[in-house]
Amino acid sequence: MNDLQAAPARFKDLCLDAVDHLSLADWWCAALGYVRRGSPDGAEPQPDWPVPIVDPDGAGPLIWINRVPEPKTTKNRMHLDVTGDVERLLALGATLLRRPDDDVHWHVLADPEGNEFCVFAPTA
Repeated sequence: MNDLQAAPARFKDLCLDAVDHLSLADWWCAALGYVRRGSPDGAEPQPDWPVPIVDPDGAGPLIWINRVPEPKTTKNRMHLDVTGDVERLLALGATLLRRPDDDVHWHVLADPEGNEFCVFAPTA
């Protein structure tokens, strides 16, 4: 594909906003098996800097957990879909928002700051 045919944008990273971005980064690391990414220059991160988390196997996208002053107040317009174990996610601190029913065949959960995400059963 040449430059004239190329899309005007390419997916780069995913970002989540959080009041307590440090705790939420740790929560998503535990939920997804991610780890905090170190600074490329080895600098010690400042407490108010965004926290990048990565899949240690390199399979998933880079996720930035960004500090914001305001709490979440409305439904997400964009969210994560994950394959996983609902009970283990609930035990980590997720909140159940919706169980599968006639309309949806997945669980809808929220992370500790209220960001919704969908959980699909692993395929055999």
